[in-house]
Amino acid sequence: MNSPRLKCGILNRVRIPLDIPDHIHRRLKSRAALLRCSVCELILRGVENELKCQSQARTEEKNNPATHQAKRPGWLRLSNRVINEIIVP
Repeated sequence: MNSPRLKCGILNRVRIPLDIPDHIHRRLKSRAALLRCSVCELILRGVENELKCQSQARTEEKNNPATHQAKRPGWLRLSNRVINEIIVP
């Protein structure tokens, strides 16, 4: 058996089984052909975009005091300045 190549002690890639319905796989292959990339590359792009969107949403959530988990649920102290910033960005 060939062992996976290691780079700095970390595996380059991890293989996972992925069940994709036939109709979606056909669309995926067509899209990959139009973009001149492999299906694997297209799936990785989608995963990376999803992860990037999640991290951006978390950053926005942290910057918005109205969405923070309060120490005392139901209580949130907001000044008029903060309220105006939320209403009028």
